[in-house]
Amino acid sequence: MTPRLSNLQERSIAHSTARINIWSGAVRSGKTISSLLRWLEYVGRAPRGGALVVSGKTFDTVSRNVFGPLQDPAVTGPAAKHIKYTRGASTATILGRQVEVITANDEKAEGRLRGLTAAGAYVDELTLIPESFFQQLLARLSVPGAKVFCTTNPDGPAHWARKKFILRQGDLDLRHWHFTLDDNPALDPAYVAALKSEYVGLWYRRFIKGEWCLASGAIFDTWDETTHVVDVLPPIVQWIACGVDYGTVNPFAALMLGLGADGRLYFTREWRYDSKLQRRSLTDIEYATRMVAWMDAGGHPRPTYVVVDPSAASFRVQLHQPPFGIASKLGDNEVVPGIMTMSSLLATDRLKVHRSCQGWLNEVPGYSWDDEKAEKDGEDVPVKVDDHSLDAGRYAVHTTRSVWQFQLREPTLLAA
Repeated sequence: MTPRLSNLQERSIAHSTARINIWSGAVRSGKTISSLLRWLEYVGRAPRGGALVVSGKTFDTVSRNVFGPLQDPAVTGPAAKHIKYTRGASTATILGRQVEVITANDEKAEGRLRGLTAAGAYVDELTLIPESFFQQLLARLSVPGAKVFCTTNPDGPAHWARKKFILRQGDLDLRHWHFTLDDNPALDPAYVAALKSEYVGLWYRRFIKGEWCLASGAIFDTWDETTHVVDVLPPIVQWIACGVDYGTVNPFAALMLGLGADGRLYFTREWRYDSKLQRRSLTDIEYATRMVAWMDAGGHPRPTYVVVDPSAASFRVQLHQPPFGIASKLGDNEVVPGIMTMSSLLATDRLKVHRSCQGWLNEVPGYSWDDEKAEKDGEDVPVKVDDHSLDAGRYAVHTTRSVWQFQLREPTLLAA
């Protein structure tokens, strides 16, 4: 049984006959299902004499966003059993045709396309792959009648995908469809309401309304010290993580994350060492000794995870060795998704900070987007200054979201 489609979804499937076809808009708006059904139809009739390609940022995202739905009978009906793919594999089979799976995580990725002759391509999350990769992919679509089908959430208005392609729809052989959250008739109204309450500000405009809007000003624009700072912690029912931002010249910051009995996350305490203020740098073993002593001070239980800055390889090795024996977890350093997670938690009153976390509290009011980067290059980049405790907190929260996401209280939307 295939999903019920909206008029917009049906139109996009029927009329995506251009060389370049782009579905953009809100999360869960139906754009991905539309594009995948169209891609499946295309593969069944694609020209011979060239390769078929599926691309995305990583093998994990391609598996989750593309092949997961394609292999689901609830989405593609009887065709699902004719789609074969194993996560991480470089090839798949769709309706009897071999498909190349080529990831595009950085600028070097375009080299993976050299020498390829393509008859068709599907691109997952267009704004997350390098422009050079997409341009090279278009150059490889040289078989007569070849087409590319792309999906994306919106980004900044200066992003290359918008400026060089979507806005030039009249000049190029290109068709574009814009989706909002309300364009998906298959969603439960309660789920839609919950999703709308969880996104605020920039994220609401992009991921609910599907707008290409500028990231500017304060990053945590719902931050309110009177609301988010606490002097007394509730009982902590689970000590989730200690997030660590490693620094030698810059400050070293560690932040403890716990789940309160009230269903909120709390940054409960903080340890920082600033070598410039102390006029002395510490070695890895000195950092490990002091941090572990801080973790254990006062009889506090150790957290389930110690989540460390991914660039701090030597410090992670030191933690693992005697006498510490701590197997640390590599921090998820996807900056913008991590910021979005934190923003949502603050906006829905599900993350609070104890007043003792002075490094974090000093950094949060000035944490802002790089307006020049946003306007010039369409990139969402924070200004890299005074963000060490913030990074430690982001590692702790975003990396462990699978642990806490189903344990939190219902969101309460705060006034921006």
